[in-house]
Amino acid sequence: MNAKNVVKLLLSLGACLSAGAIGSIFNIAAIPTWYVTLNKPFFSPPNWIFAPVWTALFIMMGASLYLVWKEGFGKVDVKKGVHIFSIQLVLNLLWSAVFFGLKAPLAAFIEIIALWVFIWLTIKQFKKVSKTAAWLLVPYLCWVSFATLLTLSIWVLN
Repeated sequence: MNAKNVVKLLLSLGACLSAGAIGSIFNIAAIPTWYVTLNKPFFSPPNWIFAPVWTALFIMMGASLYLVWKEGFGKVDVKKGVHIFSIQLVLNLLWSAVFFGLKAPLAAFIEIIALWVFIWLTIKQFKKVSKTAAWLLVPYLCWVSFATLLTLSIWVLN
């Protein structure tokens, strides 16, 4: 791997992990105060599971982004994929702000639907450049599908 690709890999991982870290600012304050008071569905996982799952997903997202970016940002499919990826990454961060920061489960449910669509669009676009990059995002889509159901259930129960 040449130095240019090492930088791309580090930036890709850094961008995704940074989005996760920024989003966690909203979670840290709200989990022990607001979130613990909510009625949750029977399938709600324990709170400790979220950090390791999200960390793994953000690393996979960064690796996926790198695999596409290294193919050359000048290529139309790469540029389009990175743009769609960037939108979903911002939507990911916004979900934490809406759900935990604003304490608005209904708005978070609406927002996470948009996130799900943009993850799916990213997978579809990344597949044109790298099938591996697309597959690396499938666990993320699965987890966000679960999070969508969890968010809806929390809104309904509260």
